[in-house]
Amino acid sequence: MRITDEVLDWQNCQVIEKNRELPHATLIPFSDFEEALEKQRNESRYYKSLNGTWKFYWARNPLERPKEFFQKAFDDSHWDDLEVPSNWQLKGYGKPFYTIDKYPPCISTKKREIPKITLEDNPVGSYRKKFVLPKDWVDRQIFLHFAGVKSAFYVWLNGKFVGYSQGSMTPAEFDITDFLQTGQNLLAIEVYRWSDGSYLEDQDMWRFSGIFRDVFIFATPKIHLRDFFAYCQFDEYYKDAKLFLKVKVRNYSTDIKLKHKLEVNLLDNEKKQIKTETLLHREFNLGALNEFTIELSSLVKKPKKWTAETPYLYHLLLFLRDENNKIVEVIHSRFGFRQVEIKNSQLLVNGKAVLIRGVNRHEHNDTRGRAITEEQILEDIKLMKRYNINAVRTSHYPNNPRFYELCDELGLYVMDECNLESEGVRNFLPKSDPKWTKACVDRMIRMVERDKNHPCIIFWSLGNEAGFGNNFKKMLEAAKAIDLTRPFHYEGDHRLKIVDVFSTMYTVPKELERAGKYKPTRPDWFARRLGPKHYRDKPRILCEYAHAMGNSLGNFHKYMEIFERYDNIIGGFIWDFVDQGIKAPDKTIESWLYGGDFNDEPNDGNFCINGIFLPNRKPNPSAFEVKKGYQPIKIEAIDLKQGKVKITNNYAFITTEDFYLEWELLADGELLQTDRIDQLVIAPGKSKILTIPLEEPELAIFTEFLLQLSFKLKEEKAWAEKDFIIAWEQFEIPFRTKSNLEEHESKLPELRYEELEDVIRITGKQLVVQFSKKSGRIKSLIHNGREILVRPLTPNFWRAPIDNDLGIINFAPKFLKGILKRRFYRWKKANKKQVLKKIRVTPLDKSTIQIQTTSKIPFALTPVSINYTIFGDGKIQVDYTFTPRIELIRLGIQLALPADFNQIRWYGRGPHETQWDRKRGAPIGIYNLPLEKFIHNYVKPQENANRTDVRWFAITNNKDIELLVRAEGKTTINFSAWPYSQTDLENARHIHDLPKRSFVTVNIDYKQRGVGGDWPSVARTHPEYRLKGWKKYHYSFSIKIKNTTTSN
Repeated sequence: MRITDEVLDWQNCQVIEKNRELPHATLIPFSDFEEALEKQRNESRYYKSLNGTWKFYWARNPLERPKEFFQKAFDDSHWDDLEVPSNWQLKGYGKPFYTIDKYPPCISTKKREIPKITLEDNPVGSYRKKFVLPKDWVDRQIFLHFAGVKSAFYVWLNGKFVGYSQGSMTPAEFDITDFLQTGQNLLAIEVYRWSDGSYLEDQDMWRFSGIFRDVFIFATPKIHLRDFFAYCQFDEYYKDAKLFLKVKVRNYSTDIKLKHKLEVNLLDNEKKQIKTETLLHREFNLGALNEFTIELSSLVKKPKKWTAETPYLYHLLLFLRDENNKIVEVIHSRFGFRQVEIKNSQLLVNGKAVLIRGVNRHEHNDTRGRAITEEQILEDIKLMKRYNINAVRTSHYPNNPRFYELCDELGLYVMDECNLESEGVRNFLPKSDPKWTKACVDRMIRMVERDKNHPCIIFWSLGNEAGFGNNFKKMLEAAKAIDLTRPFHYEGDHRLKIVDVFSTMYTVPKELERAGKYKPTRPDWFARRLGPKHYRDKPRILCEYAHAMGNSLGNFHKYMEIFERYDNIIGGFIWDFVDQGIKAPDKTIESWLYGGDFNDEPNDGNFCINGIFLPNRKPNPSAFEVKKGYQPIKIEAIDLKQGKVKITNNYAFITTEDFYLEWELLADGELLQTDRIDQLVIAPGKSKILTIPLEEPELAIFTEFLLQLSFKLKEEKAWAEKDFIIAWEQFEIPFRTKSNLEEHESKLPELRYEELEDVIRITGKQLVVQFSKKSGRIKSLIHNGREILVRPLTPNFWRAPIDNDLGIINFAPKFLKGILKRRFYRWKKANKKQVLKKIRVTPLDKSTIQIQTTSKIPFALTPVSINYTIFGDGKIQVDYTFTPRIELIRLGIQLALPADFNQIRWYGRGPHETQWDRKRGAPIGIYNLPLEKFIHNYVKPQENANRTDVRWFAITNNKDIELLVRAEGKTTINFSAWPYSQTDLENARHIHDLPKRSFVTVNIDYKQRGVGGDWPSVARTHPEYRLKGWKKYHYSFSIKIKNTTTSN
């Protein structure tokens, strides 16, 4: 083929394939009943994997590619070896490229030029693989299957051209029967990184390329069950179901096939035959080189139903027999009796309303890119189940086929999304342009045909952020010609012309509630409102919400409250599941890279880092908030002193019989009473009042009582171990308590003070405190002769910006100083502009001395007032009062301790990081962590490690000294600690950029601003989680240095 011909192919949106086979359901033939039932598809004798080591050559552009490499005589001995499947950028060839919606420079986005790809800047990967055909495949039809190749590719076998394909996220198959030879065969593949198909693959993700999914060949008989579609419909009571089958039989031979027979067996999960009302079989004749569709149906009495909560699967076996009743082939599939409907603005599964507690998920692994393994897929699904996620959107393309099978088995609802996104040019492509109709429809058909038999799929989605026009209507028509059993979704249909659900993204809670009340509401941030008549029969769903970029997911509970309050709002999919970081090589600490780290220009930086899990699948703190918000059992207080609580089972299909309830009464964080209730069976959607047999202590010797209730698994599941916590709640019990004010000894050791030239020194029995007369700050704490402070106690009004603080700066870094200065940047240097106005020493008695300081800082209505009261026992109480003129981002005090203070205990929320507007997923308790585990390493370093609602915390060195800090009065405190400085944290771009300092930074805060997260990378922090200007703030805490042998 000439290069000009090839350019026409991969720059011609009318050419989407050459010689590619028609799409079909995922299937592989077996030779008999036993093999089909007991073996996996890849264990069939008619399956041969071509995964493994291939010879590979990478060229910067088509002009430099080896043009005759497909010839058998071509010498590839000097080529590299490359693992298949893989993305070649992660194997050292070319560079990864990340943007949200920008196309690479080589792809023109000028309307009059599209599709145009610069010839000189389109890398090409050439692959060669030798294989030998199994001997028992003689006289069979042989097919070559590519599960995923990006972006476009040509195929040759034994030097002969086989075909071409694009549309990278669904399979491409070729009939290679006539190209094979006895003995060794040579397969040659030429993959183009960019093609006209790339215009439709503008997803917010890494732009990898190569053969990234399985490659295999399989053999079929000359008459073959090429495709099938199995589905069901329940009666009006959802008890009995009618099973429907559409089976396509293909005759590849030139002979007429007479008196062949199709038989269908249905077996339960234990592999026992299920009786059907009528026998599922059909005898037929089939002409030469012809295809015939057989339709069968039968009533099945009271089948076990499939749902995400009860993922019961049957075995469906299709037998093809010849005229002598001999088995020609057997096809095996799992089948779930499941019916999806939209009724009364609700999503119904098997007749019951279902709430989508979902998440968006990209296929991504930090070392393999999109070439993920089955083990990695299974890990993701188990994580979703463990964090109470019941649904996943395959954003924004069909996933690896094994993903759907595992969702069927373990139980997840799936929105299967077409590989169609043109965000960078969606204003005019594909819209209604007839040149793109073929490509759009092809992508939709290939997805639906491949995945139609999976019960887990309850929505088809036409794509993402690709505009709207007639091409979408034609995609829908083509899909409905295949499957009418599922509703259709597409967020881009803002006027709801063709879709079955009203989908929006990043709708804020207040606007979402308007839809719940059937008021005019916006389908998009900038779109005009839709009146209720347009959407009254279409349930509202958030295809993306709760943007989890970095330290985010604030006020997540507000969405949960709305989901629960309004039946016509059926939930949503969080953006997103996992940070799309690429593991940094050769680092002593686990760290990841993102856009711009590979000299990939243009790029969108760390905007691919927005998961509730890190790239290594360890949870970000937001994951715990998701698990709490999504928990399917609700626990409410009724009469806490009497121990009465209300338990509501929010599962749609299962009772609570698989769980036991464990309750604990905690007194000041310590366990006082505990027991478990095993026989607590609550039907789906029902509630029960329960009385916990609490015993109130006779004496008020504790300051606080908390009741913790946890629902745990009685037995292990496929995705969780026995005793795993599914749901929990915590309540304060109003028993009699003592004051939380620390009682001092009746007679404390005496204190003395002296005023020197630069400092005020207060000396006690074990402690020496020095105040700077210039700043008014504590600059020295000496305990038993050892200096404890590395840096003085300093007021702090700043935090290392989180991604949401930066907002639009994430997209346009050059605006950093301007925008931050207008918002919070001014607080960064407020300390340096602080001027001490007054410092006064007042001895209150021989054992108590008070230091009063008043300082003037910019942007304040009143001076900063910090009073220190030093007691003879070494306790220092700090009373901090301040009224800002403008909104604060933080109000606190920062200090630094020696590096050996690296063990942290606290009584507050935990054990993970919490924030003012993201703390419901963390119970109050006593926790103990080393500093290295106390911090949280976000992929892009930012403010982290905060703990909220803290009563006290202690930081201990590796010898025998601890710094104990207690909240005083009625207000709890926040605190955090890092093994580096706040400046280090602000300046670092990656985890490995953070130095390990010779000190530990400690923050003792009143609060810091909430993290927000309603919109992508914008801190739409709700008003109640802001430190507003013109408001007086006051908090108190005490510091005490003591030996670790001394109790709290």
